[in-house]
Amino acid sequence: MGFYDGIFDSLGLRGWCDKNAGDGPMSMDQLLGKLGTDGGGAPTEGFPFPSLDALHDSCSRIIQTRDMTSAVENLFLSVRDELKSVLDPLTQPLSWALDNMLNLFTNTPWWVLVPLLIALAWLVTRSIAVTLTVATSFLFLGVIDHLDLALQTLSIIFVCTGLCVLLGVPIGILMSKSNLMQRVAIPILDLLQTLPSFVYLIPLIFLFSVTESKLYGIAIILYAIVPVIRLTDLGIRLVDKDVIEAADAFGMSRTQKLLGVELPLALPNIMAGINQTIMMSLAMVVIASLVSAPGLGVLVLRGIRNLEIGVGMVAGLGIVLLAVVLDRSSKAALQRINVTHEGK
Repeated sequence: MGFYDGIFDSLGLRGWCDKNAGDGPMSMDQLLGKLGTDGGGAPTEGFPFPSLDALHDSCSRIIQTRDMTSAVENLFLSVRDELKSVLDPLTQPLSWALDNMLNLFTNTPWWVLVPLLIALAWLVTRSIAVTLTVATSFLFLGVIDHLDLALQTLSIIFVCTGLCVLLGVPIGILMSKSNLMQRVAIPILDLLQTLPSFVYLIPLIFLFSVTESKLYGIAIILYAIVPVIRLTDLGIRLVDKDVIEAADAFGMSRTQKLLGVELPLALPNIMAGINQTIMMSLAMVVIASLVSAPGLGVLVLRGIRNLEIGVGMVAGLGIVLLAVVLDRSSKAALQRINVTHEGK
């Protein structure tokens, strides 16, 4: 007997509730109750919340929670083949980009690649302190034999962050130009930003092979693309209206106004979004190691699985160093852009 039997009886729904009552599978609690054994579940005393399972105990025609989760799974499986046939060719370039960048970073001698990365840091930041930080970090990673794995992680970050910028900035521009698109996009961005990182992997595992690079690439991009979209939209919307009116007075077209006025003035906000995207990409690397992503995340995962505290902690320190390198470099680049704008 269920707690809500009296409600269904008073509404005259008992006949409807009991129709085909024995057709569905019994739950473990129902089976143990039929056998006269206590299922050890939640106590029946008090006032239970009218959940699907509680209502199902009194009316078998009401679905159970497991029926709802099963329906979601069946819906996904029913469209999986169609989704895979569409997404496979669209996402294949991502696999090529990740694989080729990984091959480049792993096959280039360290005495060529590391100086190039240090020179890139100097070119972007023009800061001796940041460049020394980058050089010292790579030196430390090399001393502890983590340089190869750190470079693998860096190759993933470069590709995924680059694609986030290539996709996110145009989307942010479109959002800034259309209030309707902004209203449509904001709930989607909220979902992507709040969805637990592990959940991204669930549908992707069913769509793609675990050995395919695009599996973890898509997860990283979906997780990290939100800040650059939001801050591009915000930066363009914050451009002074008087400046826009002046550009209109000079007869500038929409394209000229966007490229010559709005994007340069919004660049500090866009760079701040890129900085956050880099950090979120790096945060997702450890999770992505669950689905064959190479790099330092593999050692972190090994430390968790095998309870090798030292391995996991040292690899985590390596990820922190990469985060410091990327964060300091992007912030120094942002500061240079701000100084340039203030000078103008």
